[in-house]
Amino acid sequence: MVMPTLSAEQQAVFDTIETTREHIFVTGRAGTGKSTLLNHLAANTSKQIVICAPTGVAALNVGGQTVHSLFRLPIGVVADHEIAQTPELRKLLNTIETVVIDEVSMVNADLLDAIDRSLRQARQKPFEAFGGLQVVLFGDPYQLAPVPGDADERAYFADQYRSMWFFDARVWDATELRIYELNSIHRQHEAEFKFMLNAVRHGGVTAEIAQRLNSTGARPAPSDGVITLATRNDRANAINAQALARLSGRVRTAKAEVTGDFGGRSYPAEEALQLKVGAQVMFLRNDGEQRWVNGSVGVVKSIGTSVFVELDGEEHEVQPTIWEKYRYSYSATTKELKRDIVAEFQQFPLRLAWAVTIHKSQGKTYDRAVVDLGTRSFAPGQTYVALSRISELSGLYLSRDLRPSDIVVDADVRRFMERAEAIPAIRAR
Repeated sequence: MVMPTLSAEQQAVFDTIETTREHIFVTGRAGTGKSTLLNHLAANTSKQIVICAPTGVAALNVGGQTVHSLFRLPIGVVADHEIAQTPELRKLLNTIETVVIDEVSMVNADLLDAIDRSLRQARQKPFEAFGGLQVVLFGDPYQLAPVPGDADERAYFADQYRSMWFFDARVWDATELRIYELNSIHRQHEAEFKFMLNAVRHGGVTAEIAQRLNSTGARPAPSDGVITLATRNDRANAINAQALARLSGRVRTAKAEVTGDFGGRSYPAEEALQLKVGAQVMFLRNDGEQRWVNGSVGVVKSIGTSVFVELDGEEHEVQPTIWEKYRYSYSATTKELKRDIVAEFQQFPLRLAWAVTIHKSQGKTYDRAVVDLGTRSFAPGQTYVALSRISELSGLYLSRDLRPSDIVVDADVRRFMERAEAIPAIRAR
């Protein structure tokens, strides 16, 4: 697959990661190319890096491991509990030069401090943050938040930390985090729509902006090729099930092939994918031949050993694809990191796409979408994520008018990100 050329600001951040040992947070609005930069870093770095993410699916998407499995940390609050480490883990953590954490906004402060303590312990550098290695973080706190635990966990954070967020971890008292904000938006090209999305992101929606979004979104949505972005999983599943049932013809089911230890059921696609001819589907991966991208929406035309999907007037044959789950290890022979495949998941890179949750739409781009906020938007950043999936204003449809209560910005994020907005990536060197 052809790798995109980096923009000037992406290149500036890449060069900083490569040529310094600074701890870096790469952030930016939706569509500014954080994933492009991360993929470029993974493919082109000269450093011994490991890539991890807080969830199984996020780790699969970046070809890495989950944070917990990489550092062998227990689920839940780690606090000051002892961290057990095998000789193999200590060797691995001593070989790394740079740890990359994607979707870091979902990593809570306690977990980041546990990573710090784990590295200090393994590398026998108790007084150096992260045991002396470089940490590079990717994410946008305006889009994804850490998930609160039970009442005891919430009480622990209230007592021990300024907030649950990674940027309030204690490790930052001992070292500096340099913030690099990407500003060039590649998803949207209309200045007006970019301006409005930025207002939603920061909670600065005026009556005029709200009126413009609502009047645009109030049109009836077309009956084909439009995906609904819903707040709740049950709502998205119901829309898909009803639409599939309305189609004539029999349901065909494609069963995934799973080999190795996938650890739970955090699969990147449906284990049993149900399709009919005429079903609206979304692609879940970029195509190596660039016929579609992650998020492209098409219609199933025929089903056999492969599935034929019509996309933008062209019919494409879609074969099953393989997602590989990796685990890092230390090679005593080469004295280097190894990245071994420990599990594989093979399935058609498709899912029913009359509807998807806003959470699962993360990172995807749609030409047209219905934003269905239900009775309310219940998470900070949720409305921003939904609206910013859409590539142009004319592709926006709303199931109901946006209300002021739908625009929720976390106060801790606002406090932290004021620093980032003062340092655009290309000028931050």
